[in-house]
Amino acid sequence: MIAAYDDKQGVTAEFNLNLLVRINRELDGDFALDGFAHEARWNERESAIEMHIVSLRPQAVSVAGSRFAFAEGETIHTETCRKFDVAGFAHSAQRSGWRVDKLWSDPAALFAVFGLSAEA
Repeated sequence: MIAAYDDKQGVTAEFNLNLLVRINRELDGDFALDGFAHEARWNERESAIEMHIVSLRPQAVSVAGSRFAFAEGETIHTETCRKFDVAGFAHSAQRSGWRVDKLWSDPAALFAVFGLSAEA
């Protein structure tokens, strides 16, 4: 799972670290881009992939006039992507007032798209 979110081409890392580029540009930030790295983590308890931006050294940055200190190894948690099996997703959908009407899946049942309708 981690390999899918930490691809060898660095596409996901570039996407994740682009957050710092945008903060610098849009919020008058001063992140040193070489002071941070992308990290994908599997959270077993939550059945989720988490994206983090990790500080590579102790440093402080400014964003929109506020100052933030980072210790080496401290992270900015940028994304959580939960992973469900079909039954778990259907249960979560039902608890939120939805009903599974249609399910499309690959032959190995590793990926699925759900068609949902609001419960009446």
